[in-house]
Amino acid sequence: MIRYLTRSQVDFSKYDNCVLDSINSRVYGYSWYLDAVCDTWDVLVLDDYDAVMPLPRRVKYGINYIYQAPWIQQLGLFSDKKIESKLFEDFIQKIPKKFKLIDMMLNSSNHFSINRMEPRDNFVLPLENSSYQVLLKGYSKGRKSSVKQAQKFGLKIKKTISADSIIELFRENKGEDLQKSAQDYLALQRLVNQGQLLGEILIYEVFNSNDKLLGGAIFLKDKYRITNLFSALNNLGREKQAMSFLIDFIIKHHAGQPFVLDFEGSMITKIASFYKSFGAIKETYFQYKKWQLI
Repeated sequence: MIRYLTRSQVDFSKYDNCVLDSINSRVYGYSWYLDAVCDTWDVLVLDDYDAVMPLPRRVKYGINYIYQAPWIQQLGLFSDKKIESKLFEDFIQKIPKKFKLIDMMLNSSNHFSINRMEPRDNFVLPLENSSYQVLLKGYSKGRKSSVKQAQKFGLKIKKTISADSIIELFRENKGEDLQKSAQDYLALQRLVNQGQLLGEILIYEVFNSNDKLLGGAIFLKDKYRITNLFSALNNLGREKQAMSFLIDFIIKHHAGQPFVLDFEGSMITKIASFYKSFGAIKETYFQYKKWQLI
């Protein structure tokens, strides 16, 4: 039986274990992550947490709706067994009718031919069972050249515990283009703070030889994936290939380990080409959007 539970009714231990043990586990699905970035959230649960579907929700002008919370790429249905189309459709049908709009990104295992599903592109690079030298061979010729250029520029990478400089760099260089709200940045800071307490956040900054900040990135590191959550560059960082240098650093230091490097997108051709140039492969996930007027 599929039940609808409000957040206050959730058994968090069982819920998080379901997400952890699922064949399509994503860090976005954990209760701590949802608490950090969602206004609030509820969940659909199969039997004794055999499968779960978290539902970030909001109310605006008296209308309840399921929304795509910031800093979440993939949610949807999680299960430790192969997810069949019938089960997925049963979950969708159990979303209460009080939610007049459903707008959510599903995970790449929720791959079904039903109405209102729009494909989205992600790029991933499996690191397990491959040495750095093997992974390096998968780079494009241009990306190898970019990494070598960055090395010649004498760039330096520093691990840090504060995301403030990276976030500010992003706001100065890309913030207006992407129209992130003040609330979105507060959610990101909550996410970073909580992730650090749990040991699931890696923050790296890239400097030139004169110790000028060129860029940086925030990565999520859970049991299965290292996810490129957030990154920023200034113009000098682009010129000096700082992001190529940093991504290569991550690949080099985690090669052969049981992780997938998750680039988090993108549908933008230039960004997608950048990720593919590291030998990443395309992973399709879907956006599900539906108005429930009755």
